[in-house]
Amino acid sequence: MSQQQHSSHISSPISTDGPTNGPTAGPTDALPVIDLSAASGTPAQRAELHARLLHAATEVGFFHLVGHGVTEAETAELTDAMHAFFALPEAERLAISNLNSPHFRGYTRIGDERTGGRSDWRDQLDVGTELPEHRPAPGEPDYWWLEGPNQWPAQLPELRAATLSWIERLSEVAERLLHELLTAIGAKAEFYDPAFAERPHLRLKLVRYPGTAPDGTGQGVGAHKDYGFLTLLLTDGVPGLQVEMPNGSFLDVPPMPGAFVVNLGELLEVATDGYLKATNHRVVSPPGGRERYSVPFFYNPRLDAHIEPLDFPHAHHAPGATEDPANPLYAEFGFNELKGYLRAHPEVARRYHSELVR
Repeated sequence: MSQQQHSSHISSPISTDGPTNGPTAGPTDALPVIDLSAASGTPAQRAELHARLLHAATEVGFFHLVGHGVTEAETAELTDAMHAFFALPEAERLAISNLNSPHFRGYTRIGDERTGGRSDWRDQLDVGTELPEHRPAPGEPDYWWLEGPNQWPAQLPELRAATLSWIERLSEVAERLLHELLTAIGAKAEFYDPAFAERPHLRLKLVRYPGTAPDGTGQGVGAHKDYGFLTLLLTDGVPGLQVEMPNGSFLDVPPMPGAFVVNLGELLEVATDGYLKATNHRVVSPPGGRERYSVPFFYNPRLDAHIEPLDFPHAHHAPGATEDPANPLYAEFGFNELKGYLRAHPEVARRYHSELVR
C-alpha cells in the first residue's frame, strides 16, 4: 500500500493470490473461522464455539476471529495514526530509535530486526503498556529490563492515544478468547488469570513491509513461533502472511474483512504438553516497491509469571510439546521474552546488555 492509499483502512479484504516462498498449501486449505460473539449466545451456540475452537487450536494453531466487538472506527483510529507515523521523515522516526531504549521500545530501521539469524526486511515501532523503568536490582532477574517507558514522536500525539487504547481494547478481547479456549478443552476458564494479574506484559508492533529487499531474499519476517499465549494480528489488503501446515507446506493467509488472525504461542503448547499447537509462520515481502502494513498484538502474562501445566481431561494423552535445543523454553515467562529480544535486536543488546549476550 502506497502512502497515497492510506484512506483504505487496514481491515480491507485482499485477494487470495499472494507471493510465495517455497511450497504452499493448495487452494482447498483455509484457516478456521471463530465467531467470539457466540460466547454470549445460547448453550448450543456456545457448544458450537467450543467445538470449533478445539479443532482450530489442536489441529492448526491459527484461525480467523470475528465477532470480537472491535469497531471499524477503533481500527481506523489506529491505522490512520500508524500510516501517519511511517509517513514521517526518516530522521523523525530515528529520533525515537530503539537504540535509545534499554527496554527494546521504539523504532527499528528496515533490516535491523533479525529472525533465525537473518535480517527481516521491515521497519516497525515496538510499544508496550506504559510502565516506569524497572532496572533489575541485585538478585532480580534480568528480564525486568523489558519494563519501561515507550518512545513517541512529538509530532503525532494521536499515535500514543490510539496505540495505548488498542492495547487495552485487544487485551479485553484476548482475555475473553483465552477463557473460551480453556473452557473448550475442559479446563477452568480462569486458570491463568493470576498469571495476567497486575502487570501483564502486553506488547504490539506497528509494522511496515516496504517491498522486496535489494538482494531479493523476500524475508519480511522469517519463520518462527511466538513465545507467549495469544497473538491477535490486524493485517491490510496486501498478501504475505503464511502459516506452516502439518505437511511442511505454507498456506497463504488472506485476511477477512473485520477479522483478526489469531495464533497460539509456545507457552500454551508447553502448558498443555502439545495438545494445543503453536505454529510456525512467516511473512513474505510484497513484490517490488509495494508496501504492506500489519499490527500484531501479543497477549502475554506478567514477566515473573510461572506458567504451571494446565489441568484438563486430555492432559495425560497429549502428544508432547515440540522441543528445540537451540530455543529452550522456560516456565517463567520473562526469560523467554528477554531471550527473544536479545536475539532479534542485536544492536540494542550489544549497547545495553553486553553481559547478557556473553
